[in-house]
Amino acid sequence: MLKYMSAGGGFASGGKKVKINPKPYRCTIPNKPKQPKRCKIKLNGKVITCMTDQTIMQAAYKHGIQIPGFCGHPDFIPKGNCRICVVEVTGKRCLLTACSTLVENGMEIFTETERVQKARNLNLDFIFAEHIEKCASCIWRFQCKLLSFAEKYKILITTFNDRKGKRKTYKFANAVEIDGTQCIDCRNCIDACSLMQKIDYLELKGKGSNQEVVPTEDKKRHCILCGQCAVHCPVSAAQEQASWQEVEKEINNETKVVVAQFAPSIRVSIGEDFGMPYGQVATEHLVSGLRQLGFDYVFDVSFFADITTIIEAEELIGRIQNKKIMPMITSCCPGWVNYAEFYHPEILPNLTSVRSPQIHGGGIIKTYWAEKMKIDPKNIVVVSIMPCTAKKYEIARKEMKINGMQGVDYVLTTREFSFMMKRRNIILPNLKKSKADNPMGEYSGGGVIFGGSGGVMESALRTANVMICKERNKRPGKICRSRIDFKEVRGLTGIKEAKVDIGGIKLSIAVVSGIGYVGSIISNLQKYDYVEVMACPGGCIGGGGQPIPTTEEIRKKRMEALYKLDKSKKIRKSTDNKQALEILDWLREKGEKLEHSVLHTKYKRVK
Repeated sequence: MLKYMSAGGGFASGGKKVKINPKPYRCTIPNKPKQPKRCKIKLNGKVITCMTDQTIMQAAYKHGIQIPGFCGHPDFIPKGNCRICVVEVTGKRCLLTACSTLVENGMEIFTETERVQKARNLNLDFIFAEHIEKCASCIWRFQCKLLSFAEKYKILITTFNDRKGKRKTYKFANAVEIDGTQCIDCRNCIDACSLMQKIDYLELKGKGSNQEVVPTEDKKRHCILCGQCAVHCPVSAAQEQASWQEVEKEINNETKVVVAQFAPSIRVSIGEDFGMPYGQVATEHLVSGLRQLGFDYVFDVSFFADITTIIEAEELIGRIQNKKIMPMITSCCPGWVNYAEFYHPEILPNLTSVRSPQIHGGGIIKTYWAEKMKIDPKNIVVVSIMPCTAKKYEIARKEMKINGMQGVDYVLTTREFSFMMKRRNIILPNLKKSKADNPMGEYSGGGVIFGGSGGVMESALRTANVMICKERNKRPGKICRSRIDFKEVRGLTGIKEAKVDIGGIKLSIAVVSGIGYVGSIISNLQKYDYVEVMACPGGCIGGGGQPIPTTEEIRKKRMEALYKLDKSKKIRKSTDNKQALEILDWLREKGEKLEHSVLHTKYKRVK
């Protein structure tokens, strides 16, 4: 059954009601046949078989014919804005856009006629001319469609500064920006913000040739910094606020010890930027890449995810046994935390006090590791490689400081990391494999699945089950057995609900994949005991800082890779990570003040 939520995200005041399906977000083409039929068409003189629910572009791609285009994305309804994908169809007076035209039986299509080439080149020329050239600092230039199409179709690069040259760059906190001079008016960013995420922060201003994408003036709307506008932008007009230049300066500063830590999801996405198959695991390659860039030490955030898991499981059990505020809601995702603080501050007491794995990593590196290595924490620079733009904002929050210092100093997105390697001619697949540094390099299967929707909850449930069973088995009677797999929470579905048993305690749980689905959960919060929310579809594997393209099919392959890794690990429960337990013991021996400042935090309403 379709449920209702506010178009502005949840039931924030002033939002209009729109239908939302708890399945993974995916727009469909208007008038798409409900029961597709097999049909035959002639494509460039060759008869091919396809289905009537396919567009011309989809049918052509399936048969090895690439039709160029910018504005299309599988997550959204085809708009045909850029008109680069035009084709000629026999019997039609006008050229048709291949991305939005469904095939019909007997259709005869030509993709490279003289008429098509003239129209395509003219449209390309207009788009390229209005995209102000900033390639020297553009992190997307190594895989830029505009540059490759200009070369392929021999476009004469000119610039019409009179229309877009004076457009603004809008910066959202320290995380995301939209550069109007780069925009090609495809509106994917608006679809991502409004249709997918239900935030409605971006809108169109002006008419005709003066139309541009701007942040809304509605004070009831607030950007949550998720970066879905950036990961859906075909020309990097919407992108992360880059930090790679500052990081390179730190690496070149001989007085600093520069430490990199990389998120669980990066290992199954970074390879895509270097031609590796979607979802291929590249953990040891990326460790080598970080070392070649000049980082002194490399740690795996999956280790710190084990620490996060243990603390979260302890808090969950404590809330249940002591009858504290329920349900408990995860807080690992900074985009989700931003949303809760602005739109639903009434639920902030429900959020777990546990910091995210990257913040745990920064805190432990600058306390435990600094002491063991006898390094002054002030001389340590911690750089996180993250799939997320909101992580840039998370590290700058005042409540995340430890002893007056930021735990993490810089965040680089997956795309920034790829760019840094490519500009140094470091080709990831060609690198010799190497392992992350110890004592914080090993991790459990529960740590690595943090990268996908449901992973935080499953890891915590595994650990909570162990903790409860350990206590119950001390008593005579029925033996409580450890459970590892909680498949009920896995997958890309927008809302997953289930009843689970951990050590004889029955919990009602919900997992939200994509902030656009959270409204119905918030309005029925009393139904649940434990809730996980990830702002991006699929969780971190679909984060706003991930490689482009990121589609539903790609998200699926990345998630499958994480669970294969989990299954292959010798230890799959965070409580079996002895090094993580040793660090927690060390923190507790240092006293409650340090332990709390490294492991816990609190959130407050945004005014």
